[in-house]
Amino acid sequence: MSAHMLLRCTARLQRDHVVLSSVLQRAISGAEAVNALRPFYFAVHPDFFGQHPREREVNENSLKRLNGYLENLQKNSSGSVQPMKLTFYVRDTESVLSSGFRAVSFTLRSQDVHSTVKNVLTFCSLPVDHMKSPSERPPRGGTPFYRPIKWDKSYYTFTGFRDPEQELQQTRRVEPTLSCWLRSNEAEASRKLRDSVPRREELSRLKTQLMETFQLEDIRWQRSWGVSHRCCQLQSLSRLSQQNPDNMINLQGLTLVFADQSGMNASGHVLLGTMDVHHQWSKLFQQLPGLLRLQQELDWLTERISLLLGGAVVLQSEWQGPVQPIAEHYRTLRTFHSKLLGPPLRLHPRSLQGLSVMLDNHRSTSSLHEMGHFIIPTTSDPSRLQLFLQSHAPEARQRTQRHKRLQAEEDAAVQLCLRSLSLGSLSKDPSVGPVQMLSCCRRLLDQRSPLLQGLQVCVSHFYSVMQDGDLCIPWDWKS
Repeated sequence: MSAHMLLRCTARLQRDHVVLSSVLQRAISGAEAVNALRPFYFAVHPDFFGQHPREREVNENSLKRLNGYLENLQKNSSGSVQPMKLTFYVRDTESVLSSGFRAVSFTLRSQDVHSTVKNVLTFCSLPVDHMKSPSERPPRGGTPFYRPIKWDKSYYTFTGFRDPEQELQQTRRVEPTLSCWLRSNEAEASRKLRDSVPRREELSRLKTQLMETFQLEDIRWQRSWGVSHRCCQLQSLSRLSQQNPDNMINLQGLTLVFADQSGMNASGHVLLGTMDVHHQWSKLFQQLPGLLRLQQELDWLTERISLLLGGAVVLQSEWQGPVQPIAEHYRTLRTFHSKLLGPPLRLHPRSLQGLSVMLDNHRSTSSLHEMGHFIIPTTSDPSRLQLFLQSHAPEARQRTQRHKRLQAEEDAAVQLCLRSLSLGSLSKDPSVGPVQMLSCCRRLLDQRSPLLQGLQVCVSHFYSVMQDGDLCIPWDWKS
């Protein structure tokens, strides 16, 4: 091969690499765009501007237009989207301005999602390192340098996530006895609890008003957000109901859950993403009739699977883990149902009555949970599955009865603590099991500390006084 031909081939390969890199950058999905824009959403979300109605309205309208711009880019591959000028008020916790935010205006001209997301972050002076490809990042020499992201404290308050720095500090300290820790922190917890009373009353009023007005079954929260943020979420929903009351008609008889993402879960609960804006909630409300029809098909499919499994109840996948969208759960059940039909299981219709099963897309072998329910892969071989269910049914019944007995004992112990110790409330972290909670309650009854009277106590794995006065204590506290 001549030198001239070699140069031409090299140049062509370089051009192809540039084109491929450009295509890969444009091929960013909607979910990836949302994840990349999370620092931006956290800085401009309207719920943070409750005391500034004008700025809140500007951000709400601009977010709606930005989401429309990104949707058009994803649908229109020819790149003919018109430029768009936007204005946002960006929160800045380190700002010297008394308002705590700054106005940022910019015009979007890029014709692909990747560049648009990167430009939005850059215009707002937010980090973009998480969007760079490995080849764009600076080379590491010698020992890799690790620097964790340090979020502002308000991030953990808003999202309900745990602050790893705070937990690390608590772990490093020598754990005190319960009585010693209460003497040092009871006054602060009581003060915060008194200060939060007006907010708690407002939260109760808003929740009752929305439930009665739109005939909702319930309003819940996926995470342990503070009272102030729960109020902001309900106020945001109330404003939407005033702007578009017709969209709220489809909510009658349903349960609303404020969660990380909008949609409907396998239990038929309507999820409202706390990072979403009003037009995304409105779009979900308009889709509810179709989602409810899917829920009816899901119920029918669940009954069919239960009959094939000897009367065992099919538990929802989000019962113990992340919330699963209803469409994904329906596909899981359809796949499993088709698997059971050929060849069908030979189980008596009531042989597994009183037991329960949970389907798992990520497992390859069946197992029996300590609480008594079966965990079954959706790709299970019917003959092997039948053998597993029949051989483990006696053990499953024993574990189920044991769990029910422990749950009843735990409920009784909690009620006894509430009465005997005059507690304002007593709850527990989901990671605390019945045996741990029982042990904690019995020891609290033995100690009978007067410092706990009237407080809102949450049994967890560490000591902490929350922003609204809730008192967290470890289940295995030292006496």
